[in-house]
Amino acid sequence: MNNNQHFEPLKDKLRILRESAKSVNKWKRLDFSQVPSIFGNAMPKSGSHLVLQILHGIAKVAPFRYVDHKPLRTITSEGRIRSKKEILSDLKTLRSGAIGWGYLTSDADYVNFIENHPDLISFFVYRDPRDRLISSIFYAVDIHQGHAQHKYYKSISMEERIKTEILGRDVPGLEHLPNIRDQYARYIGWLDCPSVLCLKFEDLILNQRETLINILEHIEQGSFKIPMSREKSIAVIEQAIQPEKSPTFREGKSGKWREYFNEEHKEIFKTVAGDLLIKLGYENDYDW
Repeated sequence: MNNNQHFEPLKDKLRILRESAKSVNKWKRLDFSQVPSIFGNAMPKSGSHLVLQILHGIAKVAPFRYVDHKPLRTITSEGRIRSKKEILSDLKTLRSGAIGWGYLTSDADYVNFIENHPDLISFFVYRDPRDRLISSIFYAVDIHQGHAQHKYYKSISMEERIKTEILGRDVPGLEHLPNIRDQYARYIGWLDCPSVLCLKFEDLILNQRETLINILEHIEQGSFKIPMSREKSIAVIEQAIQPEKSPTFREGKSGKWREYFNEEHKEIFKTVAGDLLIKLGYENDYDW
């Protein structure tokens, strides 16, 4: 391990201590032990940076210690699948008043952890799979040159990229890509988790005020109450939401898939995804 690898965790600890000290001073009359912890969860390419901005806004209206700047991931950037022990250890570090975020799958052990820790408030954000796959393609092609699919996607047409995102790519190593239904199968178990507030990415954009109210009410589901008025809290969080400042923000609009899908894509998607869109609430039937 080089010196930088030793230094980075130290910087993180010092940053957290500084941010905790600021929060303690700001909310010094309040008892942090009575404050829940929060975990903002999202599928990749489904508005995670928007979630992070909301969490930063929440930290300004209630006595939270800090917002962790690093996401919790189940797979490292090098492609290593992290152990459940590592991931559960990350969740356990969310002490009273701490805020974390990340890309946590709905594995039974993680669901049980959330369900058995009522002082850990969690919400999960998902997105229309059709828009999400278009966003994933542009991210791999134009934004992240180190993406596992970057080289391959650069060599094929947009039409073939969409097919690949739907059908998956059965190759070894980091370039392996599950089909669209399997991608969502790893996460949508959260929709059946009673203690987790599940939100559509589209509602964060189009029905923002109502969605923020739902989040604040979810945080206050126990005895904890946000000390700032609801109106002022909403205003503060809305000011924190600036999706265009996200390094991966492109358009953030819903329904853009219609500009790229052809009839063949639609039929392939329906065959592979099955009732996925119906389960997620984006369609009522297969007639789209």
